[in-house]
Amino acid sequence: MEVKNYKFWFCTGSQDLYGDECLANVAAHSKQIVEALNASGKLPFEVVLKPTLITNELIRKTFNEANNDPECAGVITWMHTFSPAKSWILGLQEYRKPLLHLHTQFNMEIPYDTIDMDFMNENQAAHGDREYGHIVTRMKIERKVVVGHWSDEKVQEKIGSWMRTAVGVVESSHIRVMRVADNMRNVAVTEGDKVEAQLKFGWEVDAYPVNEIAEAVAAVSESDINALVDEYYDKYDILLEGRDPAEFRKHVAVQAQIEIGFERFLKEKNYQAIVTHFGDLGALKQLPGLAIQRLMEKGYGFGAEGDWKVAAMVRLMKVMTAGMKDAKGTSMLEDYTYNLVPGKEGILEAHMLEICPSIAEGPIQIKCQPLSMGDREDPARLVFTSKNGHGIATSLIDLGNRFRLIINDVECKQTEKPMPKLPTATNFWTPEPDLYTGAEAWILAGGAHHTAFTYDLTAEQMCDWAAMMGIEAVVINKDTNIRDFKRDLMLGDIVYR
Repeated sequence: MEVKNYKFWFCTGSQDLYGDECLANVAAHSKQIVEALNASGKLPFEVVLKPTLITNELIRKTFNEANNDPECAGVITWMHTFSPAKSWILGLQEYRKPLLHLHTQFNMEIPYDTIDMDFMNENQAAHGDREYGHIVTRMKIERKVVVGHWSDEKVQEKIGSWMRTAVGVVESSHIRVMRVADNMRNVAVTEGDKVEAQLKFGWEVDAYPVNEIAEAVAAVSESDINALVDEYYDKYDILLEGRDPAEFRKHVAVQAQIEIGFERFLKEKNYQAIVTHFGDLGALKQLPGLAIQRLMEKGYGFGAEGDWKVAAMVRLMKVMTAGMKDAKGTSMLEDYTYNLVPGKEGILEAHMLEICPSIAEGPIQIKCQPLSMGDREDPARLVFTSKNGHGIATSLIDLGNRFRLIINDVECKQTEKPMPKLPTATNFWTPEPDLYTGAEAWILAGGAHHTAFTYDLTAEQMCDWAAMMGIEAVVINKDTNIRDFKRDLMLGDIVYR
């Protein structure tokens, strides 16, 4: 998965009331701040310094240039001096990308011995940022506010975190989901308003007959199949479990053929996410298992049983975490079964086949087992257990008149015992604040059984994404209690707890 060369513009507000020397200092200070941010190692993308904005015309011109620059993923604003907020109205009205308001100042400490009115005029972000913040609020423009000194690592980390969310907003309009066949019949949660999703998120969701993509699979050459199978055998542990080696390899080869055919079709048609449905496989010999797992690992989104919302969200999260150092992984998951032993409560997450190996801990094995659904030959799949650690499970649902993003903080852990007879990849987690409260809140909020899960993003980042998209965000975490949660749902509030 390629990381695009996004940049973020740094725009400092001022005015010409204080003279040329003051403006020269403002520009020099802004340059030093930008250089420090870029050298900090906390930001995943470069910050680009823009000339100090002191007039309506320049502000408007700069924001429209940001709109038109495909490399610009957002603008960071800061008022070094006082900047009359009416000057920003036209530029803000026309601006269409993520916005961060950095409420900082150049100096960390008041220079008690030397402070005079020249210093006060030049260093009044505490004054100027409030003027600017007022107009942004009055215009009802969604933005992120980060407060603190620009040299503080926590401030730098917050800016870096927001950058990933901003890229998720910009990239959302580039997500195209290919539906192979249709949704699982009579299932409610995988449905949704695709037109409204395109209006809100920019997602294009298109359906293709299963046999059209099956033709692309059939066209894959034997030499290409064999080369990929060799790669599988080099990379993964092979668990024959009594099966004939040659027969086992033939089943694995079917998945290699599906992976190559699907990926070529996705690239040719320019799709970044895919859904399948075990009830409509057409000419495919197996339900795509190992093939889909590998595609997800490469960065494609996936949703099972036609769940296009999950497919898009998995792709979105993979975009937001692309290039992240020490990333632990992102995948589609499904709530399967509970462990209700007191003190050991949790949810076993899995799916029939399609869990991304990016979340794997330890060895990854290839198994070939019968599948009771789909009426096809035994599919090969990657089997593993997942990493320990904190993560978030998300569910984007269509409530008929609006979308809602549900976010649950979860703690992933190893199961007490191995599960040798379960031929699927698994994750086991306990939702915050506990299984009982977390599950009740999830159900009350209308959460689906499919989730887009990641170890590498936070609830705050996903709340920021939802806010920028203009949808509800409901968070379930360590502070959740059902009484307040139900009240917030009834009020239709955007919940950030």
